[in-house]
Amino acid sequence: MNVFTSGFRSLVHSNNPILSTKAQTRLFINTSSKEQFSQSPPISEKFASFLDNCSDVFSLRKLHACIFAQGLGDSIFLGPKLLNCYAKFGLLAESRWVFDRIINNNLSLWNSILVGYFRACQFGEVIRRYSYLRELKIGLDSSAITFGLKSCIELGSLEFGRGVHVDAFKFGLNASRFVGSSLIGLYCRHGDIEDASRVFDEIVDKDVVVYTSMITGYAQCSDHRGSEAFGVARHMQNQQLDPNRVTLVSLLQAAAQLEALEVGRSIHAYAIRRSIGCSDEVFETSLMDMYSNCGALRTAACIFGKVNSQTIGSWNAMIAGHLQMEQPFEAFNLFCQMVQENFMPDLITLANGILCCATLKYLLQGKSIHGYIIRTGVDLDLVAITALVDLYCKCNSLIQARGLFDSMEKRDAISYGVMMTGYLQNEFSCEAMMTFIEMVKAGIKPNISSIVSVLSASSNLKDIKRGRCLHGYLLRRGLDWNTEIANQTIYMYAKCGRMVYARQLFNRIKYKDLVSWTSMMMSYVLHGHADEAIILFRLMQREKLEHDLVTVISLLQAFSQLACVNLAREVQCHLYRVHMDREITVINSLITTYAKCGRLDMARDVFEHMSKQCLTSWNTMVAAYAMHGSSAEVLKLFDRMKEEKIEPDEVTFTSILTACSHSGLVEDGLQVFRSMSEEYAIVPCEVHYSCMVDLLSRAGQIDEAYDMVRRLPSGKSTSALRALLAACIVYRNTEIGEVVGRQLLELVPENSSAYSMVSNLYAEGGKWDEVARIRAIVKDKGLKRTPGCSLIELDKQVCAM
Repeated sequence: MNVFTSGFRSLVHSNNPILSTKAQTRLFINTSSKEQFSQSPPISEKFASFLDNCSDVFSLRKLHACIFAQGLGDSIFLGPKLLNCYAKFGLLAESRWVFDRIINNNLSLWNSILVGYFRACQFGEVIRRYSYLRELKIGLDSSAITFGLKSCIELGSLEFGRGVHVDAFKFGLNASRFVGSSLIGLYCRHGDIEDASRVFDEIVDKDVVVYTSMITGYAQCSDHRGSEAFGVARHMQNQQLDPNRVTLVSLLQAAAQLEALEVGRSIHAYAIRRSIGCSDEVFETSLMDMYSNCGALRTAACIFGKVNSQTIGSWNAMIAGHLQMEQPFEAFNLFCQMVQENFMPDLITLANGILCCATLKYLLQGKSIHGYIIRTGVDLDLVAITALVDLYCKCNSLIQARGLFDSMEKRDAISYGVMMTGYLQNEFSCEAMMTFIEMVKAGIKPNISSIVSVLSASSNLKDIKRGRCLHGYLLRRGLDWNTEIANQTIYMYAKCGRMVYARQLFNRIKYKDLVSWTSMMMSYVLHGHADEAIILFRLMQREKLEHDLVTVISLLQAFSQLACVNLAREVQCHLYRVHMDREITVINSLITTYAKCGRLDMARDVFEHMSKQCLTSWNTMVAAYAMHGSSAEVLKLFDRMKEEKIEPDEVTFTSILTACSHSGLVEDGLQVFRSMSEEYAIVPCEVHYSCMVDLLSRAGQIDEAYDMVRRLPSGKSTSALRALLAACIVYRNTEIGEVVGRQLLELVPENSSAYSMVSNLYAEGGKWDEVARIRAIVKDKGLKRTPGCSLIELDKQVCAM
């Protein structure tokens, strides 16, 4: 042996850090021809050592060539190492070639190969080789089955995993701790918690890993089964097994899911006592997430401030916590602070940042985040793209939202639901309906949110045909059992005027909640069936169901329709008894009810005794006076608002102008109308112009009223044109009347009363040919006038029920 070879050996076995793997390989190959490899240590062990330390493909190929040159190409000792090296570098063709050369009936060798592929993240190859191993019929052990199951979990292959479960059962390995833990993980990953529980029960000798697998499954279950996770944890402690860090992390997730703050604190205290999770990123992030979900944001922030080194995970937990607690502004500030501290955001961070912008409607900032994503080439996942779609929808940029939605390679029920909600928010109900149809055609099962959205779209469109089709679809899919969906379906039928269908569906709901009763009551009130609403309230009382503010407001609206002042008094007494007299919305509704029942004195008394008066309360009282034509009181109340520095809004001016119109106070009305823009910087809308047209028309100032009509923002208004046409009839101004009449008929061609007014105008002017022509048009169109009706002594009848 020469000096060079001796020096090489000492260099290799000294693990000299200066010599790279490539250099070692080159020296080894150059000296291999000069040395007898039968000497100790064996050459196969040397090759194995170099393969274990191989760091690049070039060296690997040279080593493989040298192995062949030495006649070791079929070595079952070096083969698995070569195979695993090729798999590590993603060279599956070479890996398979090596596998085909060394294949035999040695189960240990097969296990080594499966483990190597799994560690190289070649999960598909693990499944293929497992299938091949199964065909050889040389048997299976717990190692092969475990790594087969783990690969199924990574690939999301439930069906193949069930087949592996069958193999485990055949070989009596279903009770193995290792196999059982993997089976539990497989079933829990796919939401099959019942099968996971059965596997758990079959395992005889359970250890901490098995218990932790089951606890994790319950904690991450979408059906909110966190309480069962704690049940398993108690059983584990009864078996004298102490939880580890992973167990505590899963229990924290369960506590967060249940919003069980005290339980979460107990877990935290246990971890401190046992020194578990100290300076552990995952554990500290789980703690912050638990406290955030339980509403203890201050505690979460305290932990965040004390961590040794803040990570992206901890920042994400804090941002998500503020979002969950409906504090988007604070969440966005945290996002900006994280960026300023030079943390590189990940997909979760970007998605949370976009959600903050969507909630706050920060379009410019949201576009900045989107621009960053495009510049850096971040590959967005489904959650992040859906958040972007939501951002553009909420910021009224539907073209950009739809463009992003169409560019998505994969869509789920949530992304479709976000797009539908965006259309509904921007009053494009037809497009929302078409999006739902598109989702169903794509074979995506709609969730509750998307179904509620499409029912809402059908309600807005008042499309009873499609609404009934949707109801049929829900019945066929067995989705009508959900109370939220049933409530929205009731509202859809009511909005479409099908109260019989709505009541039938209401009667069929097995578990009626407060929304069910209130929706039905509101629907009756909406369609003028106030008596039915009151009967329904009595039935709800028999069911001993507690009512809320919406129920009381619906009841008061029913009383106002029927002029039941005595029943309204009972409600007022009830409000004082249950301490709801401070609820402003209910008190405002009570004021309106008394006013509509003709008891302005009682309305005023309620208003004056309110503990706190907001602008809506003032508007309600102004409208009550205006309703009764008490213009002097309206103007006094307006002066009081100025004294108390209550800033009026558009609704206030509508009521004041209406009162002035009904009382003929032209100068006061004009002064109030001018003060809108001059004193309060409020731009008059169509309603205000209509009030002014009505005021001027009643006062006989036809020219001024016609000039006001031409200044309307939209150009035309049915109410304004009607008021002006009526004035033209009274004051026999046929010249302007004919112009206004033509505009009105163009605007409402199917309204019989409009034709009647135009006909009367021509009759006043003696134009009988025109009168005959108008009447012929009405006859051809089959238009009929709706007769009027009055309610007499309904108060006594309803009170007697």
